[in-house]
Amino acid sequence: MPPQTAAPVLDVVVPVHDEEADLEQCLRRLHDHLATLPFSSRITVAENASTDGTLALAHRLAGELPGVRVRVETEPGRGRALNRAWLASDAAVLVYMDVDLSTDLNALLPLVAPLISGHSDLAIGTRLAGSSRVVRGAKREFISRSYNLLLRGTLATHVSDAQCGFKAIRADVAARLLPLVEDTGWFFDTELLVLAERAGLRIAEVPVDWVDDPDSRVHIVSTARADLAGIARMWRAFTTGRLPLADLRAQIGRGPLVEPDLDGVPAGLLGQLVRFAVIGVVSTLAYLALFVGLRHTFEPQAANLVALGVTAVANTAANRRITFGIRGRGGAATAQFQGLLVFALGLAMTSGTLAALNVWDPRAPRLTELAFLVSANLAATLLRFVLFRAWVFRTRAARPQGTPVTADVLPGLPVSAR
Repeated sequence: MPPQTAAPVLDVVVPVHDEEADLEQCLRRLHDHLATLPFSSRITVAENASTDGTLALAHRLAGELPGVRVRVETEPGRGRALNRAWLASDAAVLVYMDVDLSTDLNALLPLVAPLISGHSDLAIGTRLAGSSRVVRGAKREFISRSYNLLLRGTLATHVSDAQCGFKAIRADVAARLLPLVEDTGWFFDTELLVLAERAGLRIAEVPVDWVDDPDSRVHIVSTARADLAGIARMWRAFTTGRLPLADLRAQIGRGPLVEPDLDGVPAGLLGQLVRFAVIGVVSTLAYLALFVGLRHTFEPQAANLVALGVTAVANTAANRRITFGIRGRGGAATAQFQGLLVFALGLAMTSGTLAALNVWDPRAPRLTELAFLVSANLAATLLRFVLFRAWVFRTRAARPQGTPVTADVLPGLPVSAR
């Protein structure tokens, strides 16, 4: 890594607190890897209130390795150190990685490439993608997946792995988002990503190879407590409108798309029927597949309830976006609630059909059972279209094609950035 006379493209920040044992190996490996990349870079050691020899070692390595500098924070807190180091940087793209280098460095170029090209605003490594390769114990795997499920349920985020210590952000985006991030510890990552999503930014996810560090300093109980407090704080901020999300979306969010006219697809009622029918066929096939699979372990009524419930949620979301042309998150929760009421009517029809068949022929073969269910499902589907058009999506059904697709966001609901 040659000496730099101008601002680098990348600034890789490594927050450290009492990391004397791992720091030298990390910096030398990272320094060698950055030298292979096709753009200029810098390593910033964000030292925060270490009590061992971390600071002295960091200064020594900065003197030996070109392109390495040290920032000193007198207060502990990984989030605080990272926030301040990023804000103070003059690089175009800001990177963060853990000092243990659990993530394979070969993922660094795919991580920053979408930001350098302008395709994305943030990028994260994910250990939960299908192509990711991860070595860690069952306990940490369970905790990680549970945490991300909790985030989806409470903050409606679509990020698959909020806490992987491998992230990057464009400097211009960081300058707007970081002053709004309040957490100074481990929840910093989650808060930043949720804010980015709700500001309408695009987040690229990069599958990574990741090997768990058995000497990790993360204290699970205290971290979980702090995370729950952070989730509650953000929920209050979103529901009370304390955060300037509308201003952020207007200033740095990606603008609305223009929905193209679809050649060959008729407009108005006929066009909605065509799209609704296609979605209905797909939903019916998915419903039947789920029902048949569940019938191996569940009674008919229970299998019908689960299969119909899962496909009803997916059907409502698909019709909202495709059939009736509604984009964004505004009103999505209300539409799903109304869709569930419509689902209840469909459940009554299909469950009633099963009950009637059972009275008529308690030993009816499985094929007859499916035939009756298909008929009942078709009737429920027709009822669903009528109620969707006349009630659930009535106020937006008449929007003409070819106009800008807006995102009417209610407080507490994010704009999908992907």
